[in-house]
Order: sequence, then C-alpha cells, then structure tokens
Amino acid sequence: MPASFFRPERMSHPSADTASTAETASRVALTRQLAVASLVGLIVVGLAWELWLAPLREGGSWWAIKVLPLAVPLAGLLKNRMYTYRWVSLLVWLYFTEGVVRATSGESGMSTLMAVLQTLLCVALFVACALHVRLRLRAAGADAVAADVAAANAAAERAVARKP
Repeated sequence: MPASFFRPERMSHPSADTASTAETASRVALTRQLAVASLVGLIVVGLAWELWLAPLREGGSWWAIKVLPLAVPLAGLLKNRMYTYRWVSLLVWLYFTEGVVRATSGESGMSTLMAVLQTLLCVALFVACALHVRLRLRAAGADAVAADVAAANAAAERAVARKP
C-alpha cells in the first residue's frame, strides 16, 4: 500500500480535482473490500476453529455460535452503510480480546495459531473500518458530517424516547 494512502491532507485541499475524487473513491472501495474480507475471514476462522480444527471439546463446540454476531453487520458492510462501519469497529474488540487471551493461554498449537489469526483479522477489520469512515467523511465535507451527526443524535433521542 503506498504511503500516500494515509495522507488525508491530499484529500482536504479545496482545489481537489476529478483525479483526486477518483483516487478517494478507489481508496474507499479498497477499505470496503478489506473490511468485508476481514469480517468474512473472522466468521470462517471462528467456525473452523470451534467445529473442526481445534474445538474446546471433541466433535465440535457450542462456542461456534460466537460468530453469529459477526453475521449481522455483513449486510451493512456490503450495502456500504456508514453506521455499520462505526459500530463494527467497536464490536471487533471483543473478538480481539478473545484472540489475545486464547493465544497466550497455553492451548494446543492449532488453537494458538487460530487465535493469532483471529487477532490479526480483528486488527485488519478495525483499521479498514476506521479508514473507511475517515475517508468517506473527509470526502463528504462539513455539511455531510453535520447531517450525519444530526441523524445519529435523532436516532439516539428516538431510542431514549422508546424506553419505558
């Protein structure tokens, strides 16, 4: 990945031309692909780990259901929903923590390998989501950010109003 990928000042210049817009779009597409691939990878690793490769019990483990919450945001990432990228970047830390704990707990070699792989996929997913949100907000400009904040505040107020 070129070093210029991480330089947001190139995108924030007021005289951005069409080439810069196309470059931003390609970066957003790349972060989207990385996020989706990392999420699918986490689902596959979680299932393979707990069902076949190194389950906690012989014949598979009920721990395989831990991947169900990861299936929920997949549709949102595929539909390119900004809100999904934001909350996935928080959810992924639960799986990161599990990977680190199980990688350092002295389990079997295969389980340790799967834990390290899960941890790396979590880092990739977090970085992809964070960059995706940052790139899209910078490209959208101040008006879009203000509208996004207003929509999030309105959704939070509706959620609070629904509580008994």
